[in-house]
Amino acid sequence: MIDPDGYRPNVGIVLMRTDGRLFWARRVNRDGWQFPQGGMNTDETPLEAMYRELREETGLLPGHVEVLGSTPGWLRYRLPRRCVRRGSRPTCIGQKQVWFLLRLTGEETDLCLDLTDKPEFDAWRWVDFWYPVENVVQFKREVYIRALHHLSDFARTIAGEEAVPTQNLQIGPDHSERPRNRPLRSAG
Repeated sequence: MIDPDGYRPNVGIVLMRTDGRLFWARRVNRDGWQFPQGGMNTDETPLEAMYRELREETGLLPGHVEVLGSTPGWLRYRLPRRCVRRGSRPTCIGQKQVWFLLRLTGEETDLCLDLTDKPEFDAWRWVDFWYPVENVVQFKREVYIRALHHLSDFARTIAGEEAVPTQNLQIGPDHSERPRNRPLRSAG
């Protein structure tokens, strides 16, 4: 399912412990680390898609998490040209995502990365709240900044200001938000 502008509807999942640290996972057979995310089926709401993707990618059930908040609408990112499949119709140029912040209420032992025949991840760890901004692949960086910015107030209500410090954001020339005084590294 691709919208008329070429974006595939998708959900992103930020899974947080009570101490404010976030679930960060490595893609199977790749060096890239990211949050769980996945496409929506045509008959799903973003919330339904989020719970399905959560189960498929982490093994967690709705009873293992509490939804703390979500982004107020779609956040978009474009795929690099090398990732766009020009032969498919309609052409997908990127993803539009609703992001959810979840608090883990279950145990870490409830996490299971190989629940499906084709797991997305082969390793995971807990990281500081803003760590993903500097460590995700370049083309997803701006959407991660915006998602975490939107979700940070929800996270602070659980983990506190020390675990989720306020980030001063500035708007870049492409109308994206970036942390002030902290240049973004290019993926190399």
